[in-house]
Amino acid sequence: MQQIWSRHLRYTLAGLVGTSLAGFYVGYPVYGLTAGLGLYLLWTLNQTRRLAQWLADPDAKDDPPQSLGIWGDLFDRLHKLNQNYLQTRDQLRARIDRIQESTNAMRDGVIMTDARGAMEWWNGSAEHLLGFRRNTDQGQYIFNLIRTPAFKAYFDAKDYREPLELHSPARPHIHLQIQISLFGEEDRLIVAKDVTRLHQLEQMRRDFVSNVSHEMRTPLTVISGYLETLADNAGDLPAKWRRAINTMATQSFRMETLVTDLILLSRIETGEQAVNDAPTNVGRLVRQVCQDAQTLSGEKQHEIILEATDPHLLKGDGNQLRSAFSNLIFNAVKYTPAGGRITVAWFTNAEGGHLSVKDTGAGIDQVHIPRLTERFYRADPSRHKDTGGTGLGLAIVKHVLINHDGSLEIHSRLGEGSKFVCHFPPERLIESPQSHTTGVGEA
Repeated sequence: MQQIWSRHLRYTLAGLVGTSLAGFYVGYPVYGLTAGLGLYLLWTLNQTRRLAQWLADPDAKDDPPQSLGIWGDLFDRLHKLNQNYLQTRDQLRARIDRIQESTNAMRDGVIMTDARGAMEWWNGSAEHLLGFRRNTDQGQYIFNLIRTPAFKAYFDAKDYREPLELHSPARPHIHLQIQISLFGEEDRLIVAKDVTRLHQLEQMRRDFVSNVSHEMRTPLTVISGYLETLADNAGDLPAKWRRAINTMATQSFRMETLVTDLILLSRIETGEQAVNDAPTNVGRLVRQVCQDAQTLSGEKQHEIILEATDPHLLKGDGNQLRSAFSNLIFNAVKYTPAGGRITVAWFTNAEGGHLSVKDTGAGIDQVHIPRLTERFYRADPSRHKDTGGTGLGLAIVKHVLINHDGSLEIHSRLGEGSKFVCHFPPERLIESPQSHTTGVGEA
């Protein structure tokens, strides 16, 4: 570029010197210099006009204007820049079109909004699932179209770790799962998935479990009653019959326990058992459970230590909380060897209330921990009669904590025991009007 500018400057000076000499030859050197400057100005204005006309059409693909010197080089460079720009633009358009085509082929609805919720783009599935209209809804706030308070709260919370489930505003029979992701300057990418089939299957499963459990309760009650009567009169029966009756009574009790747990879990899941947010004295409740656990321990003589001096009460359903705490503490008794130690603690801090159950049992392999709260899942596949349960205990614990806005934390290693911690939010704590001291010691 420097060479071109130098050559252009030399040619310009040479032209001015030439016109000045011509003027000197006729006796008017100043007129010759002025004429040279005028010609150069007219030539420059003409090149500027040609440049303006050429740039007036940014999509022009014709060859650039032809010129000499620095203007010719300028035209060539601008033409190359324009060609690169057009090529890059076409590539970006092709990519955007491809992305939009692939997104439109998705069965899930995809919506893009800005930070305030104004809709910028959505695919065809979003129109079907949510009832959006391309011609009228562009730029509308999504809250005006999905008028569910839960969606507005979910959108504003910016906590999108868990999806939101709701019914479609355009087709109420469609059950949707909404997942939001942040990008750019807090813009939102919203994905709406049709989970109607899964929702129906889950409802069918719940109805099946609930109905079968209730239907099984009556015949089991009759069977258990007759077995109990036979066991009370076992002295009048042969020895081989006494053993059979005792075995049947044991298995009948296990079946009744399973049915009871299924019914309880079904009621908690379906909301049939409403949560009563009455103040609950957790220290007193846990002391009673620990006393039952000591009885369950029997000859194993576990050392059960209760640490519950915190005076705070917990807003919650006492029956559900008792069920959750009993499952955790009784599990610790079942899986802790004879003479082992079980520590139960209730305490509060700035993060809320916490119930901890720690044992010195065999521990749990890390591969099992993520699935422990699934229904019927057991880390011990042997289902031994001494430690065997229904496989529903921790599932009940999980759903009880969900009903109380809480969460379950599990720490365990093989050979090092286990620790289960129930966390409750600070909003559920109530300062006790009196100091409830339950002491530290053996329950």
